[in-house]
Amino acid sequence: MSIMNSMDIKTQIENDIKDAMRAKDEPRKRTLRMALSAIKLVEVDKGGPLDEQGLIGVIQKEIKSRQESIADAERAGRSDLIAESQAEMVILEGYLPQALSPDELERMAREAIAEAGATSPQQMGQVMKLLVPRLQGRASGNEASQVVKKLLGA
Repeated sequence: MSIMNSMDIKTQIENDIKDAMRAKDEPRKRTLRMALSAIKLVEVDKGGPLDEQGLIGVIQKEIKSRQESIADAERAGRSDLIAESQAEMVILEGYLPQALSPDELERMAREAIAEAGATSPQQMGQVMKLLVPRLQGRASGNEASQVVKKLLGA
């Protein structure tokens, strides 16, 4: 499922919870309720509604939490928990913007390097400061960091 631009992620999740309830899709309903509660918790802490970037950040954090659960379940030999967490990740990933291709990420990294005038790995921080806000959840900071390191010859 891709997000419609006219609707923010939170509204989309709220609507999808209702659809999941009507369809009696328990795993989807449970996953989306957890995501919505995580969003509301961050909004309460922040004291107001989140912008699109903030909502994407919460969804990414929820996905990361599932990845950690999978690692724990693998160590415990619990294939049932692994499958459940993977299914939840698939549901949550549907609310993120389309990922950047490696070529797109490299092009954006090159632009940020040129803009920062960076020529050495020591200037990586300046490049990342420009690049990360432009990614808008379409690539992880880790992926961006690897590309920038490669381009700066680190």
